[in-house]
Amino acid sequence: MTEVKLQKETLRDSAAARWIALLLLAFAMFCSYIFMDILSPIKDLLQETRGWSSTAFGTMQGAETFLNVFVFFLIFAGIILDKMGVRFTAVLSGAVMLVGALIKWYAVSESFIGSGLETWFTNHLNYIPLFDELGVSPFYQGMPASAKVAAVGFMIFGCGVEMAGITVSRGIVKWFKGRETALAMGSEMALARLGVATCMIFSPFFAKLGESVDVSRSVAFGVVLLCIALMMFIVYFFMDKKLDAQTGEAEEKDDPFKISDIGKILSSSGFWLVALLCVLYYSAIFPFQKYAVNMLQCNLDLQQGEGFWAGNSVTIIQYLIMLVVAIGAFASNFSKKKSLKFALMTMAVIALVVYCYMGYMRGTAETIFAVFPLLAVAITPILGSYVDNKGKAASMLMIGSLLLIICHLTFAFVLPMFKGNGVGGVIVAYCTILVLGASFSLVPAALWPSVPKLVDEKIIGSAYALIFWIQNIGLWLFPLLIGKVLDKTNPGVENPLELNYTWPLVMLACLGVAALIIGIILKAVDKKQHIGLEEPNIKKAQE
Repeated sequence: MTEVKLQKETLRDSAAARWIALLLLAFAMFCSYIFMDILSPIKDLLQETRGWSSTAFGTMQGAETFLNVFVFFLIFAGIILDKMGVRFTAVLSGAVMLVGALIKWYAVSESFIGSGLETWFTNHLNYIPLFDELGVSPFYQGMPASAKVAAVGFMIFGCGVEMAGITVSRGIVKWFKGRETALAMGSEMALARLGVATCMIFSPFFAKLGESVDVSRSVAFGVVLLCIALMMFIVYFFMDKKLDAQTGEAEEKDDPFKISDIGKILSSSGFWLVALLCVLYYSAIFPFQKYAVNMLQCNLDLQQGEGFWAGNSVTIIQYLIMLVVAIGAFASNFSKKKSLKFALMTMAVIALVVYCYMGYMRGTAETIFAVFPLLAVAITPILGSYVDNKGKAASMLMIGSLLLIICHLTFAFVLPMFKGNGVGGVIVAYCTILVLGASFSLVPAALWPSVPKLVDEKIIGSAYALIFWIQNIGLWLFPLLIGKVLDKTNPGVENPLELNYTWPLVMLACLGVAALIIGIILKAVDKKQHIGLEEPNIKKAQE
């Protein structure tokens, strides 16, 4: 009796403690998501103030995953995670992200211009043996020095953020195993992705604050948030340590990692299908985010707001309204009273309409694209709960891929037809972006909770690391490809607001088609091999 009582008093058995741990991890990822795309909504300003072409911008953005892919850092990160545990790896990842962010901030600051470091980078790293021959160099002849140094910082940040990603996934499995795992993962993703909206709203805000444009202010904003993320990981460190003390677990010593474990993971056909679907799907989402604001600028006739709509205060007001949308929609998932659930959803819908109207009146592409994660915040917990209780993860992966195809083709062919129709174009843009956000909920809510069904528990960290490594190949390649395709299909176009995005969007739609095919195959394999992807998580845990 005493033993059972003590078991129930551990942190993991406390719903409040579990969700506080989740909140710490989610907020840290929220901050990292902001920095990940901190330069995306100001691509045009980088071209105007730093001379970055689309190729330079894309090369720098793709550099985020360079070390993860070509130096296999993510594989080492998985080994570190399995050997050293969640809490150590979480703090390490936070520190690495902060170091990379500081380098990137210096690269785009006024202090860098005219410095000896600028001269050195201008004259060096224009040719890297073997990497240039293979066509995978993170730099190229004529690449602006500021873009090169920013790429170096982004590489280091990328090591930290991807390490954080696999650590957070492992941490959630640790705290929520046998409970609402998919709901927890879905909620973490929903909260973290609010960082995308925050970035889209505040990055241009800080860059244009004051009398002069300074892109380094946007990056400095991200650096401050990464300091907070590191603090969140440190708090989690002590919380996780207390849990291990209560349960008697010794994560760092039990089941040591073996190189042969990688072979066990790679021998699973289910693992390979999930990994391929992951790289195809995410390659059509994250690289798109980096160009989405500029794509909207090129396809919408936006009239910059005047008076109140051009002021700084409207930015804060609109962000607060966005938080009302997110909080109302998210909280409605956890309300047991139908009347309260309906009231929260009604409040969220009204706030969303107000937000969209304000975005239209302001006439800025970044505030329009900022609605991207809002529908995800509303439905990701629902989808996670559905996977926990009903299953159908493989089917969700297929639906998400289908929506992805429709959205990119709409951006490529339908949105340009509304050029000259201000209201119609904005409505099409808003609807398509919201549906894309829904797609972004379907896939992760079903994908990540499925990994523990494919591998042994002691090598989950390594399995996540391998999937993230494969995913990073696409996240390195496609920002670079989009930039090159833009420059090739827009010869002589110097104005960053007059680019034609048709072919890059078609390329991304093709990734969606490939992901849909893999999803169909995965569902067939699941049915044949009884992997359990279509089965509910909670039912599986109870059995």
